[in-house]
Amino acid sequence: MKKLAILAASALLLSTSLSAFTLGKLGEFKFEKINKNVFVMHGPEMEPNEENEGFMNNPAIIEGKTSLIIVDPGGNYNIGKKIVEEVKKVSQKPVVAIFNTHKHGDHWFSNKSFLEVWPNAKIYALENMIKEVKKEAADTWYEILERLSGNLEGTKPYAFPIIGLNDGDKLEIDGEHFVMHHPFLHMHTDSDILIEHVDSLTLFTGDNIIHNRFGGFDGSSSVFENMKLLEVMKDQKGSFNKKYNLIVPGHGPSSGDYTKVIDPFLNYLKVITKYAKQAYDEDMEAFEIVDDVDAALAEFPNGYQKWDAYEVQMRKHLSKAYAEIEAKDME
Repeated sequence: MKKLAILAASALLLSTSLSAFTLGKLGEFKFEKINKNVFVMHGPEMEPNEENEGFMNNPAIIEGKTSLIIVDPGGNYNIGKKIVEEVKKVSQKPVVAIFNTHKHGDHWFSNKSFLEVWPNAKIYALENMIKEVKKEAADTWYEILERLSGNLEGTKPYAFPIIGLNDGDKLEIDGEHFVMHHPFLHMHTDSDILIEHVDSLTLFTGDNIIHNRFGGFDGSSSVFENMKLLEVMKDQKGSFNKKYNLIVPGHGPSSGDYTKVIDPFLNYLKVITKYAKQAYDEDMEAFEIVDDVDAALAEFPNGYQKWDAYEVQMRKHLSKAYAEIEAKDME
């Protein structure tokens, strides 16, 4: 009987290992408990591609008394099914709520996978995100992610968020308390909600903070307001008038050390905006100052040049900041 028990345990261990969420040479991905009842799966720090199957964000779980709350479940239906299985390894409690931080599909297209398993889960997002994804943002991001990863089959029809949120909203879900932050109209996008889990002092920032990779600023973004947001957070001002135990970015490692989690992206934005203003003041085009920006960024120990998509995105960010300065000057 003892021998049979050992064999059964071995078989279970092997089964668990075989079903682990892996992405080829990128390795294994799972949820890790990093702050009280908060679990985070840190995705690959790279742009969506065939190798990562369109997965590169940081899905998170807050475990309540009887249920689970999810933040940003992932970027497509197929990857979402794998993440669902990892959620079940953390707890067999049902998912009752899902927060989507902004309109970019790499963070919310996996809503559908979760609703197939937990159909009663409520999906929350900023009111403007709901409006934007139903208008055109969902289809725009579907095309982008399908082109880059080729893994969007099954993602349509979309599982849209349905409960709108606004700055300052307070929610209690299964004994867990949340505060919503949307201090500026345009940050990473015009649809961002930063989610504060009060009980663990955890802040989920979406792509207002990224690390080790660069993402795009779209037409609804503001480089300057994204920078202003990070300055307010770091200085613990406004609605961020506290020290968080943990900050979870949209991409990259989480940390409670502000110098590690806020400073890298904040310092990058400071350099971008400084040189964009210099180029504008000296009647230069943005591209004429790229070498100076590159040299300035090389002075930092963060290794910005090694961040994924640096060559393409740095130039785009510089042009975006320049365009914002020009538009403000013409008001």
